[in-house]
Amino acid sequence: MADLSVNFCGIKAPNPFWLASAPPTDKAYNIERAFRAGWGGVVWKTLGEEGPPVVNVSGPRYGVVHGADRRITAFNNIELITDRPLEVNLQEITEMKRRWPDRAIVVSLMVPCEEEAWKKILPRVEATGADGIELNFGCPHGMSERGMGSAVGQVPEYVEMVTRWCKTHSRMPVIVKLTPNISDIRKPAEAAKRGGADAVSLINTINSIVGVDLERMIPSPHTDGKATHGGMCGPAVKPIALNMVAEIARSPATHGLPISGIGGIETWRDAAEFMALGCGTVQVCTAAMVYGFKIVQEMITGLEAFMDEKGYSKISDFVGAAVPNVTDWQYLNLNYAVKAKIDQDLCIKCGRCHVACEDTSHQAITHLVNGERHFEVIEEECVGCNLCASVCPIENCISMEPLVNEIDRRTGRMVDGSYLNWTQHPNNPSAAKKLQPAE
Repeated sequence: MADLSVNFCGIKAPNPFWLASAPPTDKAYNIERAFRAGWGGVVWKTLGEEGPPVVNVSGPRYGVVHGADRRITAFNNIELITDRPLEVNLQEITEMKRRWPDRAIVVSLMVPCEEEAWKKILPRVEATGADGIELNFGCPHGMSERGMGSAVGQVPEYVEMVTRWCKTHSRMPVIVKLTPNISDIRKPAEAAKRGGADAVSLINTINSIVGVDLERMIPSPHTDGKATHGGMCGPAVKPIALNMVAEIARSPATHGLPISGIGGIETWRDAAEFMALGCGTVQVCTAAMVYGFKIVQEMITGLEAFMDEKGYSKISDFVGAAVPNVTDWQYLNLNYAVKAKIDQDLCIKCGRCHVACEDTSHQAITHLVNGERHFEVIEEECVGCNLCASVCPIENCISMEPLVNEIDRRTGRMVDGSYLNWTQHPNNPSAAKKLQPAE
């Protein structure tokens, strides 16, 4: 059976499934339940400096986007870091590490952007026996207005500076949690690496307003009739998270930097996708809040079954395996061609493929043949865009079939398996100049 144990930048855990820093990791009671359910690690909800705790709103903290079946597709929150006293949290972290020595306990931290503040809190966290720290440079609301959270994460120079402070004043592994609310995720990741970070984690939540009550004209959630933007997470952010993870994993400047993946992970398959793009562990929040801690059991058994089927004996066997297949658009093979094909035995004649293609694409699917309702691909018009397959309600009814050593009826060109990208294409003015003979 596959071995799911991990050693992530020196932090060991029985499996790669960790709970992210959030309400589920706010206290010892939650952590105890999580570890009993099978989670391999937790990132304790963000601690602040000693003194009066932060004050959260006493009312709705979550906004939700529901799918047609009322499944939660996106979650938005306006909650701040822990509102429990620092000393209480530290005592509970100590106790949990004593009780569960084989599980990973990482402590999320956020204090003012001053070296003395970090120098003061780090020894106290280290004394708990915690396995590492995660620097919260991503919180997009509440704390960012105080010069912390994403206010730091959006400035690479600050990321590098604070990371270096933490590496100077602590022996613990340092994980830097990155904000997605930035134009180029590679810049803060590079800064974290320059500062000596042992790893990065991403993504934190995305600035968002998830909806508006049109009767009262108030966004959701609101506090006494007023609302603010919050941080969005959940399944809807997964594609954004995967892209940002891949950007860091394939960038020469950050290649090899350990990554803990976060963003919309609900199943073992979600987790495996993050791992294939370079993540050594994954962190989960929304799915646990929606379905409870026991979802990790399906994640564990599902990942084990996948690895056994593929012949992977350990997680590292496939971490990053998909990264070489991520490239820039300009390097895609423009000589590659596919055509849609409809399985007539599976087709239920709903017509969605025809309507989508007729109204919004390339008019490449019939709706009548010899006066009868019939849906068939017109190869002379099909560009292989796969819109029809995407909207078809029947799985595998429409497939995309590559052309091999045959004429593309749309272009009249032979598809012979050769490779030609945009940097080489004659329609590219830059490429055309290179092809001109020297005078």
